[in-house]
Amino acid sequence: MQLTPTTYWLEHAWLGTNVEPGVVVETGEGRITAVRTGIEAPPPGAEILRGLTLPGLANAHSHAFHRALRGTVQVGSGTFWTWREVMYTTAAQLTPDSYHALARAVYAEMALAGITCVGEFHYLHHAPGGERYADPNAMGEALIAAAEEAGIRITLLDTAYLSSGFGEPPNRQQLRFSDGDAQGWAERAGQLKEGRAHARIGAAVHSVRAVPADQLRTVARWAQDREAPLHVHLSEQTAENDACQAAHGCTPTRLLADHGVLGPRTTAVHATHLTDEDIRLLGGSGTGVCMCPTTERDLADGIGPAVAVQEAGSPLSLGSDSHAVIDLFEEARGMELNERLRTRTRGHWTAAALLRAASADGHRALGWDEAGALRAGALADFTTIALDTVRTAGPLPRLGAETAVFAATGADVRHTVVGGRQVVRDGEHTLVPDVPAALAAAIDALRA
Repeated sequence: MQLTPTTYWLEHAWLGTNVEPGVVVETGEGRITAVRTGIEAPPPGAEILRGLTLPGLANAHSHAFHRALRGTVQVGSGTFWTWREVMYTTAAQLTPDSYHALARAVYAEMALAGITCVGEFHYLHHAPGGERYADPNAMGEALIAAAEEAGIRITLLDTAYLSSGFGEPPNRQQLRFSDGDAQGWAERAGQLKEGRAHARIGAAVHSVRAVPADQLRTVARWAQDREAPLHVHLSEQTAENDACQAAHGCTPTRLLADHGVLGPRTTAVHATHLTDEDIRLLGGSGTGVCMCPTTERDLADGIGPAVAVQEAGSPLSLGSDSHAVIDLFEEARGMELNERLRTRTRGHWTAAALLRAASADGHRALGWDEAGALRAGALADFTTIALDTVRTAGPLPRLGAETAVFAATGADVRHTVVGGRQVVRDGEHTLVPDVPAALAAAIDALRA
């Protein structure tokens, strides 16, 4: 958080419905204290952010250690399930120290891409073989510290992962993930420290195959008692749906509904293979849906019914999940373009709606309702993209939202401000001096 009040002059700013030129944003104690439009020249002493400034982006679904798989899992073909075996091998190498180093670099990469808040879907809890560390939350604390050092906010979605599939015990690779039962998970997760300025604690059900049906309600009540966000992988694979039907005679969505998991503070991640009834259950309960288009296409999972779930009442957010790329502009663009391919029609969302999914609605899914907008009282989290790169040059500034969604990439981010402090300045991270080198070192250490 910033130590002194700072005034920023934004050459252009997206204010939720339109782009305004010459906007002054005053910040203090980590929040926006005033927004003034029509200011043609920078006030004396103001920090000048040239380009288009947007609210900070929220990456609503992350597995930080999956960043180490980039490139490696692109060799050959395979399936989601063969990809998972490679993921297990990487997970087996991590310690609290090596995970901290990797996550710090990954979160710095996110800041360089304009992401100011991440939802970390965290299930790598214990040492190999399932033995607890002296601090049973050492791995989660490593992630929280990594986010602070990279200058971004985090919601640690501590994840219950108890079974290899519908009541089967965890396999050898999954022993690190399991707390034995939901009560054991709740007791450990309950020890995580609350009240940190940059971090909040939420919960997650890994999936209906990984948490037995009779223990789902324990996780849901834990989140409900704390008014915390609750996330769950849902129907990412048809095999999961088939196995749920065989075990329980219903879809995963119906199983979650029957055990009190769905609701306005819950976010279903992927929600790719849904029935019409599933869509009604999600929308009718106000359950959010987080789409992760770059991962869903990388793993050949399929295209989820994003339009249908939103029309039914589910707010949408976006995540980079396995980090095949870290680029929320690409996720927003991918959601629209996937739907165009599926339906052969254009214009399912406006650029403004897609930016809201990547910012305000993503923050709400992570329990940061006071972020995601350039307005007085909001957290002073925003990012600026250049409008003079080979991708963004040409369109009129008033078309900035369309330029951001349909042309820009994370490489066009020039500045990122979190809590009033400039974390990225002129495309360089101010806290992690050489992010590519930090990524390379952290990933090389795992190979070694």
